Amino acid sequence: MATTGTVTNVIEHRHDFVLVFDVVNGNPNGDPDAGNAPRTDPETGHGLVSDVCLKRKVRNFITLAKRNPQTGEPEAGYDIYVKHGGILLAEHEKAFAAPGVKLADDKHHGDAALRARAWMCQTYYDIRAFGAVLSVGQKRALNCGQVRGPVQITFARSVDPIASLEQSITRVAVTTPEKAQQQIDEKGAVYSEMGRKEIIPYALYVAHGFVSPNLAADTRFCQADLDLLWTALMSMFELDHSAARGEMATRKLIVFEHESHLGNAPAHALFERITIERKDQTKPPRCFTDYAVKLNRDGLPAGITVHEMV
Repeated sequence: MATTGTVTNVIEHRHDFVLVFDVVNGNPNGDPDAGNAPRTDPETGHGLVSDVCLKRKVRNFITLAKRNPQTGEPEAGYDIYVKHGGILLAEHEKAFAAPGVKLADDKHHGDAALRARAWMCQTYYDIRAFGAVLSVGQKRALNCGQVRGPVQITFARSVDPIASLEQSITRVAVTTPEKAQQQIDEKGAVYSEMGRKEIIPYALYVAHGFVSPNLAADTRFCQADLDLLWTALMSMFELDHSAARGEMATRKLIVFEHESHLGNAPAHALFERITIERKDQTKPPRCFTDYAVKLNRDGLPAGITVHEMV
């Protein structure tokens, strides 16, 4: 695969990580099948945030952090494949039009697809990190197969069951003249349009993640890419504030680095070393300091290095 300065020095060590983040008076990830209410586990009442939501925030951070401020164009090797409002077919057309990708003989489409796949891994950070299904419907000539990414993130789950509060809101402006007339009742009084908004007063969430050097070798995910991932996970909520999501922040990012590419200990055994407990069980949590986050470093398996990023 052709490489640039951004895709050399491929990582050689396995990493497992724990991401702890919270939300105050907001909805971290609405469920479109439930009127955009906060996602919950119906059996336990715990809140959920999808892996897709978390990866979207990483993508958004990369878009802003790796953009030329003068031109607005992404830096080489740090474009994003899954963009807001993006057209995937257009990205595939760029790949097959890239120098050294398109072959004159259509019988060798398979070779061109492999070259296009390599170009897309080199060009798009999110493909290099998360992988992608590089097919575009019936356009077989523009299909590039699949890429399994080295970075995988689980659904996040709240430490405690969440309380989703439905708030009524009003809007004084209307969308059409007809609705403006409807705002005046038969007595001449003016009333507002009503709406609703669901928020969680407070919740602390935990997600697990994995970085595979074996898959990184395929996509050329390098140490610089990994460092950027840690930065994104620590800072992605700072660039994503909105009234709907309330206040969100990364509270802890704990990384377990293995000496070997296969790993020196099972991921679940490392994750179990982190405990999160509510300090006062008699009242509901309303801030991060209501919890105690502890990491047990005693008797760490040989070959494991712990990095507390936050």
